Amino acid sequence: MTHSQLTPGVVPGRLPAESYSANFSDVSPPLDPHEARVEADRCYFCHDAPCIAACPTSIDIPLFIRQISTGTPDAAARTIFHQNILGGMCGRVCPTENLCEGACVRMEAEGKPVLIGALQRYATDHLMAQGVHPFRRGPATGRRIAVVGAGPAGLAAAHRLAAKGHDVVLYDARPKPGGLNEYGIASYKAVDHFAAREVEWLLGIGGIELRLGQVLGRDITLASLRDGYDAVFLGLGLQGVNALGAEGEARAHVADAVDFIRDLRQAADLATLPVGRDVVVIGGGMTAVDAAVQARLLGAQNVTIVYRRDQARMAASRHEQDHATHCGVRIICNAAPLRVLGNGAVREVEFMYTRQGPLGLEDTGERFRLPCDQLLRAIGQRLQGDIGGLAVSGGKIVTEGPGRTSVPGVWAGGDCALGGDDLTVTAVAEGRDAAEDIHAALMAQAQPLEAVHG
Repeated sequence: MTHSQLTPGVVPGRLPAESYSANFSDVSPPLDPHEARVEADRCYFCHDAPCIAACPTSIDIPLFIRQISTGTPDAAARTIFHQNILGGMCGRVCPTENLCEGACVRMEAEGKPVLIGALQRYATDHLMAQGVHPFRRGPATGRRIAVVGAGPAGLAAAHRLAAKGHDVVLYDARPKPGGLNEYGIASYKAVDHFAAREVEWLLGIGGIELRLGQVLGRDITLASLRDGYDAVFLGLGLQGVNALGAEGEARAHVADAVDFIRDLRQAADLATLPVGRDVVVIGGGMTAVDAAVQARLLGAQNVTIVYRRDQARMAASRHEQDHATHCGVRIICNAAPLRVLGNGAVREVEFMYTRQGPLGLEDTGERFRLPCDQLLRAIGQRLQGDIGGLAVSGGKIVTEGPGRTSVPGVWAGGDCALGGDDLTVTAVAEGRDAAEDIHAALMAQAQPLEAVHG
């Protein structure tokens, strides 16, 4: 154990230099061709496949696996990309244990599903490595569409609209496109700058102009976009982080987990990133797990996730929870923060134990404290900024059907829209489906029915 591991406070360089590359290597190395063929042969190729129904983008999973098994992985990739243009990233980050693999007939029969996510990654990586884009643009429609947010929903919408022959201007507030794929997921899930490479590959469809550093409400407004474009799609994500509501929350080294992950994702040298010796993460979703595991991999000695409800209600999948505990992260459930203690900077956090009562969570009256020199909030996000009078409920944009908002000519999808489940694959599906609806609406306007004269 190094001296820097023992040092309290938030400091860089807790590990030997060579440890960082090992700790942040690919958590699920790709299958080689032989492994992919062997795994594909495990599929029953069900006619009424439950895995398809469990996939938010409705990929024909038995078809693409059969294509791998017959030695045509590029055909498999095209099957995937037709439904999910971000199939490469989803093959890496989807909680497949809760989706396709959880519904696999092999899972029911043997407790070991076909490794659908790994096979999806194998096929999509094979095609992308050739620099080939599987689709070409349709005939130009003369229509221009603004897409705000270059995350999964916005990218999927922009790609589908461009493929239909529309001209798309894709705005994003950050200096790089990709949204949470670029800034918000654990770096060991998408190594070698995969998120950036995937965006560059996706833009190969043509017809998409990227404008970065453009903040809705500051540089552009919904009103100006409605005036200047034939339609608008909002894939804003969620920018604001909810407060803990605990006394002393403003102390130093209390930060948002999304910012911690962002800084880690963008760091040129992980050894320069400061991390605490005793790190506490508040929350129960994927952001909490990703932040906690990466704090541990950066050299934090003690990392604890604290969640206010019981473990079964954590949004992070059981697979991800198990991964966290395997990495040395402790998970405490049924506890909520009361006070952040310290002299200027956080040194300790006091919690109350909770239980589920008839009216919601109740304080049991029991208290405990955890040593803490870095506290990370991961308790949900909300919309932030001016969204031009759109109907909002529960901090998200109200939509109906395939993303139609309360304002004509404006669609929305992904994390910013009400009803989603905060998954990359769901955001892709919502962006894709909204694009199809936008196309149908615009072409119906462009080609009105002609009256029949008798």
